Amino acid sequence: MFLGTIMAVNRPYHGRSKYEDETKYPADPHHHELDPEARVWRIYLEEARSFDQDLVIKASESLELLLVFAGLFSAVLTTFVAQTSQSLSPDAAAQSAGALLEITLLMRAMGSQTPVEDVPAFASTSSGATSNSIVWVNGLWFVSLTLSLSTAIFAVLAKQWTRQYILPIPGSSRERCYIRQFRYNGLEKWYFTAIIGMLPILLHLSLILFLIGLVVFLIPL
Repeated sequence: MFLGTIMAVNRPYHGRSKYEDETKYPADPHHHELDPEARVWRIYLEEARSFDQDLVIKASESLELLLVFAGLFSAVLTTFVAQTSQSLSPDAAAQSAGALLEITLLMRAMGSQTPVEDVPAFASTSSGATSNSIVWVNGLWFVSLTLSLSTAIFAVLAKQWTRQYILPIPGSSRERCYIRQFRYNGLEKWYFTAIIGMLPILLHLSLILFLIGLVVFLIPL
């Protein structure tokens, strides 16, 4: 497929094109159309350079915006999670105060000859509805934080891919064409464009989950 593409590029040009200038890309001698420095390779590199620059610039701009927003949003969300996650475990101070109160009442009952059964037992003041809301809030915010951090990680990886993709390639024009096509096939194989397109969706989903958790958190107040 690749060889067929470059052979099509080496055919005579018809119509207006900047690559028709024979002074820039003179015709190759007969039987030398696929030499290491043949015209077909140089035309391919010129076309690929413009295509790759456009691809990398658009991807870099999108990834930079995602990284900034994901970083700030993750920092804010971490603050919320750090505060609400403490409510998932029992309040040690309240438990200790209740136990001390119950011990005091038992000692008074023993001193006044009051039956121990009449002493009220300590019970937690937290209601089931409040506990359920806290669990839902923390669950939503933890998932939101996971999605936000995942977006940032994939954005960093994508930035590294773009940097590796545009690194200078040594060798003849033909070798540079082969290596460039190998890199591009790698991007297609790993769905580079699709991954970049999915990152904003993950970030939007993270923001929606955070807002839902915020509503659930504010309802009992």
